[in-house]
Amino acid sequence: MSMLRPGIVLLLLLTLITGGVYPLLTTLLGQWWFADRAAGSLIYQHDRLRGSRLIGQDFTQPGYFQGRPSATAETPYNPQASGGSNLAASNPELDKQIAARVAALRAANPKASPAVPVDLVTASASGLDYGISPEAAAWQIPRVAAARQLSAQTVARLVKAHTATPLIGFLGKPVVNVLALNLALDANKDLR
Repeated sequence: MSMLRPGIVLLLLLTLITGGVYPLLTTLLGQWWFADRAAGSLIYQHDRLRGSRLIGQDFTQPGYFQGRPSATAETPYNPQASGGSNLAASNPELDKQIAARVAALRAANPKASPAVPVDLVTASASGLDYGISPEAAAWQIPRVAAARQLSAQTVARLVKAHTATPLIGFLGKPVVNVLALNLALDANKDLR
């Protein structure tokens, strides 16, 4: 028993440190240093919660930019069911889904190029992506501009203003936050 006592004490001590003290400390420091991110990076507009900067939303109206498709269960962009479709690139069902998405996007965007950007037809691994490439946003500009009765140049300026570039170029690609862009479109009704 005298040989087990140090092992049991060490187990209890490490459990307390790694299971209690460390998580509590990191949570408190996160709340203190990164309060917005720790709270979910929520976007409020006129004291009303509109969403998170980090989770996509399902925009279907012609006057709104659309994000990547979501493969989450039951409802699109469901954070409690995050995950990909698990369909392999060689799976014929994936080909059918992509073909259907391409056809739907081409029908909804008749003035756009026939070459649909890949991030508008393929879901991410999480199914929750908040952003699209600047090319995917530019591809949707004619539809959004026509639906909102704005010039394409005006909408393109908004897209450019809502394009985030990585601090160091090789660490990522530019991305357009779809929710922030759509909220900016709603907030600027007198853009013409």
